[in-house]
Amino acid sequence: MSYSFHHGSDLLALCRRDGISLGEAMLRREIEEGSRTRPEIFAEMQRNLDVMRASIAAGLDPARPTHGLLAGNESVKLDRYAAQSELGPRLCRMVAAGMAVAEVNASMGQIVAAPTAGASGILPAVVVCCGDERGLADETLCMALFAAGAVGAIVAENASIAGASGGCQAETGAAAAMAAAALAQMKGAAPEVSLTAAAIALKNCMGLVCDPVGGLVECPCIKRNAIGVANAVLSCDLAMAGIPSLIPFDEVVDAMRAVGAVMSPDLKETARGGLAATETARRLEKNIQ
Repeated sequence: MSYSFHHGSDLLALCRRDGISLGEAMLRREIEEGSRTRPEIFAEMQRNLDVMRASIAAGLDPARPTHGLLAGNESVKLDRYAAQSELGPRLCRMVAAGMAVAEVNASMGQIVAAPTAGASGILPAVVVCCGDERGLADETLCMALFAAGAVGAIVAENASIAGASGGCQAETGAAAAMAAAALAQMKGAAPEVSLTAAAIALKNCMGLVCDPVGGLVECPCIKRNAIGVANAVLSCDLAMAGIPSLIPFDEVVDAMRAVGAVMSPDLKETARGGLAATETARRLEKNIQ
C-alpha cells in the first residue's frame, strides 16, 4: 500500500483511504521511501522539536545577545510588551518567539530550517508555543511537524521554497502554510481543514518579494517571520471556523509558482530591488562591508 503523494489532492485521498491525519500520512511516506524504522524517524523529528524549543528560549533570553549585523534582541522587546498588545499577550508572545528564532539564525545560532533558515521562526513559534500552552505531549507536536512537512514537500515539488527562485512568498509563505496546517491538526481539525488553512496562509503572501538589505537574512526577514506567525494563526482560525478557500490548495501552489516565474530577478534574493535598493539600505550596506 503506497503512501506516495505529489499534490494536496493525493495527500487528502490517502488520508481519506486510511482515516489518518496529514502528519501520519507523511510519517508513513518517510518509512516507505527510506530504510529507517518508525521510531528512528520519529526520534529525528523529536530532535528537530528540541532544537526549535531551544532556539526560541535562546532568542528570548535577554542575557544572550542575538545580534546580527543589522538587528537583534528585538524579540525580547516585543515579549516584554506583550501584555499591552492589541493582539493579546498570547499571540504577541508567539510572534515574539518567531522573531526570536529568526534572530538566533541571524546571529549564527542553531535553528531548524523550516523550510528555510530565512523563514525558520514561523513553524517553531506556532507549534511550540501553542503546544506548550495547551499542555500537549511532544508526540502530538511532532505529528504536527510531520503535517507541516507534508505541506512543505508539496510546495517544494510543485513550486519552490527558495527566495532565489520564488521570492519571499516561497519562504515565509510556505512556512506560514506549513504552520497553519500543523496548528489545525494540533487542534483536531480534519485533513481537509488543515489544507484549507495552508491555502489561506499561502494566498496571503502571494507576490511577496525577497529583498534582503545587504543580502543578509535580517531586514526585512525577521519582521516577516513575525507577520508569518500571525498569518498562520489567523489562517488556521479562518479554516476552523468553516470559512473555505475559494481557490484550492493545489491551485494556490500553482499560482505561487507562476508568480515566482514572472518575478524580476531583482526581487528574488539578489538585494537589487525592493527595500534592498532604498537609499537607507545602500548606506547600511556600505557600513557592513
